[in-house]
Amino acid sequence: MNKAVLNKEVQDYINCHLQADVHQLAMAKSPFAEVSSRELATQISAKRKSEKKLPTWYATPFIYYPEPLSIEQSSSEKTAAYKASLLAKGSVLDLTGGFGVDSYYFSKRAERVVHCEINTGLSEIVFNNLKALKTPNIECIAGDGLAYLKSIPDYFGSIYIDPARRSHSGKVFMLQDCTPNVIEHLDLLLNRATRVILKAAPLLDISAALKELSHVAQIHIVSTKNECKELLFILEKDAKGPVKITSTALNDSVKQFSFSKEDPIEIHFPSAVATYLYEPDVALLKSGGFYQIALQYDLLKLEEQTQLYTSEEYKPEFPGRIFKVEELLQAADLKKNKNLSGNVIVRNYPAKAEELVKKYKIKSSDEDFLLFTKTKYTGLQIIRAKILQHY
Repeated sequence: MNKAVLNKEVQDYINCHLQADVHQLAMAKSPFAEVSSRELATQISAKRKSEKKLPTWYATPFIYYPEPLSIEQSSSEKTAAYKASLLAKGSVLDLTGGFGVDSYYFSKRAERVVHCEINTGLSEIVFNNLKALKTPNIECIAGDGLAYLKSIPDYFGSIYIDPARRSHSGKVFMLQDCTPNVIEHLDLLLNRATRVILKAAPLLDISAALKELSHVAQIHIVSTKNECKELLFILEKDAKGPVKITSTALNDSVKQFSFSKEDPIEIHFPSAVATYLYEPDVALLKSGGFYQIALQYDLLKLEEQTQLYTSEEYKPEFPGRIFKVEELLQAADLKKNKNLSGNVIVRNYPAKAEELVKKYKIKSSDEDFLLFTKTKYTGLQIIRAKILQHY
C-alpha cells in the first residue's frame, strides 16, 4: 500500500480523472513523484467499479482501492446488508475478510467484528479504509483466519467464511475442494460460534452440498437482477428437523420465497395457459422448489419440466417476471406471419432461441415477448405476451 496515494493532491487528481482512459493514463508520465501512472490507473479503475456496487466507499473521501479484481470479487453493499441480517447475537469473526464490505455491514449489527485477511497488503488497505469509514468496532488481523481462531479462546455469536472457490483445474463444485476446507474444520467452527455462515459458489449443487455438510439449519439464495449472487448455508450445532430454504430477490424491492423440502405439495397443471404467465427469478429456480412455488403463489405449473406458471390473477408479489398473455400460437402460425417481433424466451422447447429468431425472422422488441415452451396437455406451445413486471 502506497500511502502517498492518500495525499490530497493525488486524491483530487483521481477524482478529476474518473472518466479518463485508464490504459492511456497508465502509459503516460505520472504528475506525482511518489505515485506511478499504473497506481493512478488502478485507483481510478477500481473506484469506477465501486460507484454502483459500493456507493458508500465511492462517496467516502480517502478510500484506498485494491486491484479492480478485488472489487469484482467483493460482496455488493446490498448483499452484505442481507448477510448481516442473518447474524446471531454476539460478536462476529469474518474468517476470509477480503475488501471488508461484509465486515463493515456486520459491524452495524454487532458490537465487535474481527476481520481476518491472509493477504497482508489487502488487510492494510482495509484497516485504512475502516478508519475513513469511521468504523471503530472492527479489528483487523493480517493472517490466516483459522490459525487465528485456533490461537484464541473467544466464543463468537457468528463466524462467517467465504472459502476460495477456484482450483488449478477451473471451477470448484465440491466444498471439500475449497480453501479453507470447511468440511475438515466444521467441528472447530461449530464449537466456537452459535452460528456459522458459509458462503458457497452459486453454481454449487444444493443437494450435493447437503450430503457433504452436517448441522445445516437454513439455506439462503440471494439474487440481484436475476443473477444468483449468494448461496449461503446457516450451520448451527443443534440444528434439527427440515432445512428451511429462502430465496431472496434484491432488486428495487425485496421479494422472498421460503419452503422446506418436507412441505406437502399438490401437483396441478392447467388445461390451457391462462391470462398471466410467471417466470421465476433465478433464486427461486436455484432452490428447486418448483411445485412449492405453484402452491405458495396459487399458480399452475405448465408442465413437469417447464418452469413457467400461469394464473387468471395478477400477483405482483411474485419474485420474477410477469407477462400478460396476448395470444397462443403454434409453429404453423409463425410461418404465416412475415412481420414477427418480440424477445424470444425458450423454456423446455426443442430449439435454441437464436435458431428460432433466424428461422422465423423475428425482430427484437422491448415489451413484446415470444415464449417457446411445452405444456402438459397441449404439448409444444408458443405464447405471445407483453411484459408487465421485470426482475
